[in-house]
Amino acid sequence: MIEELSLDGRRIILLGTAHISAQSIEDVRQAITEYQPDQVCVELCVHRYDAIKNAEHWQRMDIVRVIKEGKAPLLLANLMLTAFQKKMGDQLGVRPGAEMVAAIEAAEAIGAKVVLADRAVTTTLKRAWGALGFFEKLKALMHLIGGSLNSQEVSEAEIEELKNTDVLTEAIESMAAELPGIKTVLIDERDRYLAQKIRSAEGPTVLAVVGAGHLPGIQRQITEEHDLEPLRVIPKPSPWVNIIKFGMPLIIIAMIVYGFAQADAQVSWEMIKRWVLANGLLSGLGALIAGGHPLTVLTAFVAAPITSLNPTIAAGWVSGLTEAWLRKPTVQDFENLGQDITSLAGFRRNEITRILLVVILSNVGSALGTFLGIPLLASLL
Repeated sequence: MIEELSLDGRRIILLGTAHISAQSIEDVRQAITEYQPDQVCVELCVHRYDAIKNAEHWQRMDIVRVIKEGKAPLLLANLMLTAFQKKMGDQLGVRPGAEMVAAIEAAEAIGAKVVLADRAVTTTLKRAWGALGFFEKLKALMHLIGGSLNSQEVSEAEIEELKNTDVLTEAIESMAAELPGIKTVLIDERDRYLAQKIRSAEGPTVLAVVGAGHLPGIQRQITEEHDLEPLRVIPKPSPWVNIIKFGMPLIIIAMIVYGFAQADAQVSWEMIKRWVLANGLLSGLGALIAGGHPLTVLTAFVAAPITSLNPTIAAGWVSGLTEAWLRKPTVQDFENLGQDITSLAGFRRNEITRILLVVILSNVGSALGTFLGIPLLASLL
């Protein structure tokens, strides 16, 4: 799908592609040969470009550092998105993003400058994650897991149909109804970002290779100047997040202290027991569902009631690091990661993804235990 427009005396060609389409690769090569652009803009950032060019980039990952820096959810989301495209690409024999690589190679062949026009993927994921509430994050995680592990075959004809803007618009609107924050960050913001980068490209003829779903938005936004800095900022959490994070432990401690001071001490001991069980059992259950080692499950059970009262430490960090220590990822885990993420069996077999699941599901269990624990304790007063 090609859209051509004139902007400030320059010729702008927008080429919409499907990211796992063999036909899109040929479309890109043909367009660059035909139009002979001065600059070629591609829907890639530096990180995604490196990931496409270097299949072994996962082998450089430090899983312990990922856990300590609290990046497990972002890494898991990135893996899920990668798995979804890789699975469809494997069915058709096309590597995800191959048309972008073809665009870069074709541009270099004619001496055109290449512009990596997309926003950094880590920034996009952080902004998307930050835009969601707790239950929206759970829903998004379920969508990602379902999409990445879906075994339904996709035909080449169906892939080519993704170039139809109406089909993509319908899918985006459906997603927006459930997770409007995701749609805003993944589509609307990147439309503006891509439009500005294309608009800023130099030369009489500029050709941009982008996913077909971005074409309508880029066409709307490209006539205006956009400041990209606000789109690169990682928003700070709402003040309410810190109020809840620090306030809930204070409420729990205050109820237990009140029980010792004003009620029967037996009531306070019952509060402590309920708190330990609510947090520990649900966090341990999360680690168990993730396939964690028995000692990891025990660690999650013991850690959750304590970490829930300490906003600076998460139960998942403790259980994840325990899992990483008990079952250190092997070289084979890193080598097989790209393939293992495409199936449920592979997800549970590969120690890297199992560690990530342990971190996230232990945290989810602990959080649910906290919300459940407060009314359980309050009912004793």
